[in-house]
Amino acid sequence: MSLLHNLPIGGFAVIVMIGLLFVLALLILFYTSARYRALAAASDGKGGFRKALLGEFSAAYQKYGRDVNTPAIITDVIGKKLGGLLLCERFLNNAVSLFVTLGLFGTFLGLSMSVSSLTELISYSNTEEWLSVLDSVGGGLMSALGGMGVAFYTSLVGAGCSILLTILRTIFNPQTEREKLETRLELWLDTEVAPGLATEAARDDADLINNMIHALNSSVEEIKRALGTAALAYADSTKNASAALVKAAGSNKAALELFDKTVDKFNSGVHDFSEVDYNLRGSVERMDLAVRDLSSAMREINRRMGASREGASQ
Repeated sequence: MSLLHNLPIGGFAVIVMIGLLFVLALLILFYTSARYRALAAASDGKGGFRKALLGEFSAAYQKYGRDVNTPAIITDVIGKKLGGLLLCERFLNNAVSLFVTLGLFGTFLGLSMSVSSLTELISYSNTEEWLSVLDSVGGGLMSALGGMGVAFYTSLVGAGCSILLTILRTIFNPQTEREKLETRLELWLDTEVAPGLATEAARDDADLINNMIHALNSSVEEIKRALGTAALAYADSTKNASAALVKAAGSNKAALELFDKTVDKFNSGVHDFSEVDYNLRGSVERMDLAVRDLSSAMREINRRMGASREGASQ
């Protein structure tokens, strides 16, 4: 114990942390197991958890009947209402490896402290003051041994807590208690609660046929109502369309008369344009003949004038 009192502050902190986590794991282990046992021992549905489970199961059974998935409903309600207990289970599952990991952390911490002390001690061997510092060798060795103590004590505490928690979890296993709770809840729902619940699902072939007939009758009534509504809507729309068609026919008649008048005016205009074109063509032909005669006369005048100039020059 004297070596434990001389441990460095780092090693002591690791050991204290492992101890606190071990105590916390024990408390969680006992609480979780006791809580599951209490829930399994309850025989009525007045509690908050069983009341919620009963409500979920009743709603599902009313809809699906004996085809309801009871284990899935139980697991879902446990996840919603007992999430804290499930978190405790996950912590206990990882606590064993956590203790071992903290012990290894203390081991490496102690070894690093020992190596640091030995390195500082050996560094004096190359100095001229080696003989004068022999008195401090004992103190350096004690410091190195303190680091080794951190390594071994933390590993010992971590491994010991891991072993103890493993043994206690074997005896007080929360997962086993939860599985027992789920089994009892399933039996309670299927054998005690389900027979007293009404359901819309068919229990046998006769019920299935009756449900089908009822559903078909309901469908026929719905179809009749839908067809009646559609017929009334079609009659109203046809009446409105007929009125609109008559109105459109009246307006189209006036437009057609106006269009006929416009076409007649266009035809008379085309006839007048044809006469103008004919007269224009005659005028153009007469002008062409006049131009040709004028050209012939000009050429004859030029020829005579040329002959007169030749006679005068001779």
